[in-house]
Amino acid sequence: MLSILIPTYNYNVTHLAEELHRQAMNTYVDFEILVMEDGSTQFVDENKAVADLKYCKYTILTKNIGRSAIRNRLADDARFNHLLFLDCDSEVIMPHFIEKYIAFCKENSVVVGGTAYDTGNKNPKYSLRLKYGRLREAKSALEREKDGLYSHFSAFNFLISKSTFNQIRFDEDIQGYGHEDTLFGHKIAELKCIMHHIDNPLLHRGLDENDIFIRKTEESTRNLYILYLTGKYPSLEKQSKLLFKFNQFKKKNFVCVLAALFTALQPVLMSNLTSSAPSLRLYDLYKLLFLAKISRSK
Repeated sequence: MLSILIPTYNYNVTHLAEELHRQAMNTYVDFEILVMEDGSTQFVDENKAVADLKYCKYTILTKNIGRSAIRNRLADDARFNHLLFLDCDSEVIMPHFIEKYIAFCKENSVVVGGTAYDTGNKNPKYSLRLKYGRLREAKSALEREKDGLYSHFSAFNFLISKSTFNQIRFDEDIQGYGHEDTLFGHKIAELKCIMHHIDNPLLHRGLDENDIFIRKTEESTRNLYILYLTGKYPSLEKQSKLLFKFNQFKKKNFVCVLAALFTALQPVLMSNLTSSAPSLRLYDLYKLLFLAKISRSK
């Protein structure tokens, strides 16, 4: 019936696995939980406790194979026809989380459950990540559908039939951080897969501090531009507001100006984005200027 797949990297996943196991056992359906370490160097001993849970399998990969490859490997190892992918740095907050997904295990579809953030977390070290998450990611199913059925796909928490997954799979050519889920969503849209958004969020616990989040933003922006340059993903510009805006400036020959502005404004932007009250408008500007800069360097 259901394979619950959790790629893990340097994170204690025992609490997540135990709660998923408890809920799955209460549904009385066939299930398995597969946890796979992707070259982790931390929490490996703690996570070995997952193997003691009935119907659970814990695998250690000593070499990091990457965010796309490990998800594909988990899918290949899965026994059942529906795959529930969950990120390791999440927490179950819905009392019937598994049950809600089981309702969709009789159809070939993609189901996105959503993401939530701790409203009580006021730590200024995570101010940018929290603000971005709360305002851009933590949307209800209705809000996600209104924005466009395929525009809010996230690999953080989703269900997919194995037959549909095998038509898509995660692109293992992507190196580093970012946009493997963008391309997966791109392929879902191209195939016009049946897609549902539901209110079944996981709480995102593994937050990046502001400076790390900005560094990852730069890496994912670079990845996005490299993918765009390949020409393999014709709908990428329509899916990415950042690429769309960049190309508008490019048509007006303003890219050189934007690239120069990045060098001039970066210290000021960084000061705001790492403050206790960052601006998402300035965050968007940072990404646009950074994209202009790397496009000139290439």
